[in-house]
Amino acid sequence: MISARPIPMLDLTRYDEPLKRDIARRVEELFATGRFVLGPAVEAFERAFAREVGTAHAIGVSSGTDALLVSLMALGIGPGDEVITSPFSFFASAGVVARLGARPVFVDIDPATFNLDASRLEGAISPRTRAIQPVYLYGQCADMEAILEIAVARKVSLLEDACQAVGATHQGRPAGSMGQLGAFSFYPTKNLGAAGDAGAVTTNDDRLAETLRSLRVHGSIETYRHDRVGGNFRLDALQAAVLLAKLPRLAAWNNRRRAIAGRYGELLAGASGEGRLRLPKEADGNHHVYHQYIVRVPARDAVRARLAKDAISTAVFYPVPLHLQECFRGLGYREGSFPEAERAASEVLALPVFPELTDEEVERVAASLLAALP
Repeated sequence: MISARPIPMLDLTRYDEPLKRDIARRVEELFATGRFVLGPAVEAFERAFAREVGTAHAIGVSSGTDALLVSLMALGIGPGDEVITSPFSFFASAGVVARLGARPVFVDIDPATFNLDASRLEGAISPRTRAIQPVYLYGQCADMEAILEIAVARKVSLLEDACQAVGATHQGRPAGSMGQLGAFSFYPTKNLGAAGDAGAVTTNDDRLAETLRSLRVHGSIETYRHDRVGGNFRLDALQAAVLLAKLPRLAAWNNRRRAIAGRYGELLAGASGEGRLRLPKEADGNHHVYHQYIVRVPARDAVRARLAKDAISTAVFYPVPLHLQECFRGLGYREGSFPEAERAASEVLALPVFPELTDEEVERVAASLLAALP
């Protein structure tokens, strides 16, 4: 008999006891030091995360949004500049560009991967283009070989928006190691989540690393001496302690996410073959970490309502593409400007996927979805 127990999108209470004890121990040790802002815990996490990503530097910051913002600041992006990014992403991808007085320039997405379509990129570059910021949506890298080739040829900076893709790789290269800078979010729902807001920027450029460390403390290198205007973008030591406990488990957690995705694929393959839904595609050369497991379905909202009746939580990431947000009306885009992004916004449905999700729950989600499909 099918259980009626609700199935959440994510359950952050299911961590096992050894992890809970490790987090508690590290937090207790931190309180014993009284070093709550930057300090040894943050430095230890930065070293560990740089090793994980394979870069020379990782700079802990206050959130994924601030990781993007401070990265653009380090690149000198400002009024009159253009930054190319995706119209189908979390708001911060374009919001940080606008906050600096620069102009977000959108390129439509590849409907199979939901990432920026590299074949459309060249046509969006202008004399004002200062950076390309591809978004690794849902846990999968963009077509970085093509994007890197264009960035180098056109002499523009490349910032990887890897906020949803910690642990992902492209042609064996980790997310966050391919551009000049990589931005990560450790929001609690992410594959590597803190106990609040947290983020990091990765780079192999020593000069940029020094600039980033200055910018996160109001542009200061030496106490009360400021070479530039920065902000308060510091990573809390408490969050670093939590992340240090979790980081060694990241690979196993991502493997479990991949296993869940594989099982969904098996259970939903028949409906996919019949054209009743579209399954996510892992692009050649990519290692997808399934921050979200996204299917595309017609009559999405009705299907979602049926799943809710079966006590199954789902989500929509994202119902309104960025070029149609009211705050970006002045950019001059309109409905129809980016048809693939708009179509995706009307069809995408996120199913539960997190490491502690049980096999029985996966099967129940799939069965409910199949029953709900037209």
